[in-house]
Amino acid sequence: MHENLKQVENVVSQLQSTGSGYDLLRYVCLPDLLGKDANTILYVLGKNIAREIEWKSIEQIVEFFYLTGWGTLETTKEKRAEQIFTLQGRAVTNRMKQDIAIEYRLEAGFLAAAMEKLNGFACECTDEAKPRKNYIELRVQHFR
Repeated sequence: MHENLKQVENVVSQLQSTGSGYDLLRYVCLPDLLGKDANTILYVLGKNIAREIEWKSIEQIVEFFYLTGWGTLETTKEKRAEQIFTLQGRAVTNRMKQDIAIEYRLEAGFLAAAMEKLNGFACECTDEAKPRKNYIELRVQHFR
């Protein structure tokens, strides 16, 4: 087993919950540290994490999102070249209420790479906050 894969699986298996400490690091400290390239770097980091895991089903990806505290991931539409997901839950709702810039590039990169591994073709993912509807829309484009 690849060493990084073992580390990722160990971390995820021990997660109980996330809280304000995670949010502080994720949405305040990391963007400050990474500067103007934060969104790009976080997207690539998300892709790299997902590439370390063998995905067998969408359900595994959904479970990963839940266990990491990213929120509840649901497929809302499936088309030939695109899948649309919603990311919602208490963590997402709480983040939307904060007076800080919240983006979901890490999660978008992760979902793009997980779908690539699951389906066997290149994918890219965009994220868009829908505060009035209380969720994040993640659009995965498929490049066959």
